[in-house]
Amino acid sequence: MAIRNIRKDGDEVLRKISKEVDVINDKVVSLLEDMADTMYKAEGVGLAAPQIGILKRLIVIDVGEGLIELINPKIVSESGEQIEVEGCLSIPGVLGEVKRPAKVTVEALNSKGEKIVVEGEELLARALCHEIDHLNGILFKDKVIRFIDQDELEES
Repeated sequence: MAIRNIRKDGDEVLRKISKEVDVINDKVVSLLEDMADTMYKAEGVGLAAPQIGILKRLIVIDVGEGLIELINPKIVSESGEQIEVEGCLSIPGVLGEVKRPAKVTVEALNSKGEKIVVEGEELLARALCHEIDHLNGILFKDKVIRFIDQDELEES
């Protein structure tokens, strides 16, 4: 287990498309553990492998309901709409309102190579979309409807 450096906005790796994981081995499992440790240390709710400089389709999420590790995640359905404030560990200090689906269904593999389905609503739906966007070189700021300053956030 190790804490990795989180790449910041401007790092070209954040704009690249990640590759599918073909083989789930000890290296991939260890990487997922490092990603979770890094996410928790940074006090985030999600982290994608490109954020630590690795172009693999791996994400970890914990919205307060326990760790979710996803390998090769794909959104297979989405419904509804929500507009909420988001931030990103790779873009510290920047917040903005982003329109996302209210509910998503994601298919992926777990660390044992088993196919799993995750259904997320509200914050989990937002986190799934945000992290999967990272795998495609998309940052939340690309989808911001309106940027929020810290003073405005503290007033609400």
